[in-house]
Amino acid sequence: MTNTPYSWVFSGAGEPLQRKVLTLPPPPPGQVTIEIAGCGVCHTDLGFYYDGVKTNQALPLVLGHEISGHVIATGDEATYWLGRPVIVPAVIPCGECDLCSQGKETICRAQQMPGNDIDGGFASHIQVPANGLCEVDLSRLEKTSLTLADLAVVADAVTTPYQAALQAQVQAGDLAIVIGAGGIGGYAVQIANALGAQVVAVDIDATKLELLADHGAALTVDAREVEGRDLKKLIRNFARERGLADTGWKIFECSGTGAGQQSAFGLLNHGATLAVVGFTMEKSSLRLSNLMAFHARALGNWGCPPSLYPAALDLILTGQVALGPFVEQRPLDEINEVFQAVHDHSLGRRAILIP
Repeated sequence: MTNTPYSWVFSGAGEPLQRKVLTLPPPPPGQVTIEIAGCGVCHTDLGFYYDGVKTNQALPLVLGHEISGHVIATGDEATYWLGRPVIVPAVIPCGECDLCSQGKETICRAQQMPGNDIDGGFASHIQVPANGLCEVDLSRLEKTSLTLADLAVVADAVTTPYQAALQAQVQAGDLAIVIGAGGIGGYAVQIANALGAQVVAVDIDATKLELLADHGAALTVDAREVEGRDLKKLIRNFARERGLADTGWKIFECSGTGAGQQSAFGLLNHGATLAVVGFTMEKSSLRLSNLMAFHARALGNWGCPPSLYPAALDLILTGQVALGPFVEQRPLDEINEVFQAVHDHSLGRRAILIP
């Protein structure tokens, strides 16, 4: 860690990120300054960088929204947090508006998402509102093989599918199907399994599928070999073999691709729930009447309320959801090379950049 605060700044689509000195004013009331332990590289970051997805704050901007670290300074009304290890919510709600009071914090119109609404975590430090910070019990963390930096991915890759699973009301005896078993999808598989479901993982990466066969997937399917009606038939036969219902499947689209969305929608059955977790700029042609005919439902999923972070973190600390086999730490100064590797699908694990 350098003594001079710094960040890697995004100035335009495809332009190399530039390292710059970071100015850290004293945090105002209700805010904290965090020395970053790690920041995960997410598909959303690549969407901003490669695909022209617009950030809410005008460029230049520091990307990165999966952040963990230690609070090193606080403003008034946030002094409790001084010195504490924390995970920063990927979506920080205001906590005061009507939507927040209704429990709909993730669509708070005054929310602040690091790396989108405010400067993010590809830096040595970040200043954020204290509202929603998730404290990490280091005594419990020390009993695992993980570090505080590893927990950065809890801020999106773990908590987002956790909320999706709760919204879909996943429970014991359910059949859960995860389309796209990568960064978020891999945790969706583990979380659904932890909640008692039998889980089918579908992907085009044999290595990821092999790993998930040991981490929660009762059945893995290579989408390059089985698709469309054949995929639905295969899963139906699996359900029958396991004594599971041929109705009410819980389907999680985590690939963030048009093809994945088509596959997920094609798996609808009577009473099914389709949870759209991944994001893509691609458009899909769907027969929405299937929702009516199957009396099914489709749910969107933007982030996760900070109130659910402790329960999601508990799944990690109790070993019900594994992080270690799915993450890889890399120096923050390699950010441009890491972005390219993730974009090229040559990095098998989710990268966590360490200042």
